[in-house]
Amino acid sequence: MAEKNQLKRVITLPLLVFYGTGTILGAGVYALIGKIVGASGIYAPFSFLLSSLIAAFVAFTYAQLSRRYPKSAGEAVYVHQAFHRNWLTALVGWGIVFTGVVSSGVMARGFYGYLNEFFPLSDVFAVGLFVLLISIIAILGIALSVGFATLVTLIEISGIILILIISREHLAGIVERGIELIPPMSWPVWRNIIFGAFLAFYAFIGFEDMVNVAEEVIEPKKNLPVAIVLALIISTFFYILVSFAALMSLPIQELADNKAPFALIVKNNSQIPVEVISLISLVAILNGALVQMVMGARVLYGLSEKRVAPSLFGKINAYTRTPIYATVFISLAVLIMALWLPIETLAKTTSFIILSIFALISLSLCVIRIAERKAQKSSFLLADWIPILSFLFCCLFVMMQFV
Repeated sequence: MAEKNQLKRVITLPLLVFYGTGTILGAGVYALIGKIVGASGIYAPFSFLLSSLIAAFVAFTYAQLSRRYPKSAGEAVYVHQAFHRNWLTALVGWGIVFTGVVSSGVMARGFYGYLNEFFPLSDVFAVGLFVLLISIIAILGIALSVGFATLVTLIEISGIILILIISREHLAGIVERGIELIPPMSWPVWRNIIFGAFLAFYAFIGFEDMVNVAEEVIEPKKNLPVAIVLALIISTFFYILVSFAALMSLPIQELADNKAPFALIVKNNSQIPVEVISLISLVAILNGALVQMVMGARVLYGLSEKRVAPSLFGKINAYTRTPIYATVFISLAVLIMALWLPIETLAKTTSFIILSIFALISLSLCVIRIAERKAQKSSFLLADWIPILSFLFCCLFVMMQFV
């Protein structure tokens, strides 16, 4: 009977890598690439590259902490272990829930854009349908959710490969335009690249979601760190390639203004029915939002266990072995956010909050490692400086948005 009140460990390393990679790719490539190009123009690949470098430092921090504390509501647990302040634990936990809700809202808007390629529906109906679908999948169980994520990740990658194949002739022009694609040492240019990177950082959100299903992962101390690193490497590789493909295939302004950029690339550069890539995009965005919803519900579950969220969110359904009340709460919040704010505002809000939380998580690892070194009476290693750099980069990245 006690087992029915607990989350079920069913997630293997391959499934976890697909789970993380799927939400990263679904969020960034299919919903936001046009907006990033609109911010940094022809230098959009550098925005992705800059974001990936900062994400790598943060990912190392998460990998280290997930090995030490493989629990749901991972960020809240990490901060609590470092500072032992309930108010700070609650603030971080609810902040993560909020970013999950807002991220799903971004993808709900992206879903609406691609769905219009099939049916001219109202945004209210399309977003409502979107939220209903992911809610049902999330409620039915983690095995179904992760299995669906794995299948969709394969579909997402096939869609990206299709875009790269369609754009192969345009990509060949990178060599000829090499000098043009390298940004000059000019502050106005780099300011736009940094602003684009701020938006692009949203595209890397997803690796941190993996730690919040830790209690459903098999051998989490071993598998979580490896999965986080692999998911980030795979996603960065595809982001750089597909951003070049988009830039070389379409005029910048046309790409920036279009709500379904991948569909536009297919339409303008091939005989393939545009519905093919639109359908792949729909499924990819659906998966990204599903992962965010699952993450948000698990964080609420973990916060409830720490008594900084209503006890109702900690109730596990005996049949589905999922926190149904927490999932329904997240679903309603996503619906409100998606209908309330435009996609750029949602993405900027998510990036700002998540960067602030990442800075605090990095600081938490600094505090924990200092305590460990003192207890062991050992000197600092090179790896001990990585969370410090992660903290500084995150802070700097946030402050640059106000320059």
